[in-house]
Amino acid sequence: MATDITVYIIDREGEKHELIAPTDMNMNIMEVCKSYELPVLGECGGMAMCATCQCYLESDTPLAEQSDAELDMLDQAFFVKDNSRLGCQIPITDEIDGIVLRLAPEA
Repeated sequence: MATDITVYIIDREGEKHELIAPTDMNMNIMEVCKSYELPVLGECGGMAMCATCQCYLESDTPLAEQSDAELDMLDQAFFVKDNSRLGCQIPITDEIDGIVLRLAPEA
């Protein structure tokens, strides 16, 4: 069953964007941000190899545990915080409806 969820992205200037994301297209946060032309590079195409989609989880939305690949990439990234995640590693599912993420500064 196709449904849409709402994702909130706070850009690097502090502006909050409301994005509508489909749960039936196997997308992730990085891809949704790019589709809305937000300044997310996603240089590696979603392989957790570049950290250009790093964001900070600002809501209490429960997410899946970070993979070893995501943790390894964040170990090498700039501006990492306790709530850092890679947007490409957050799939669009009903469970994250209403999530609030802030884009990390560009390195």
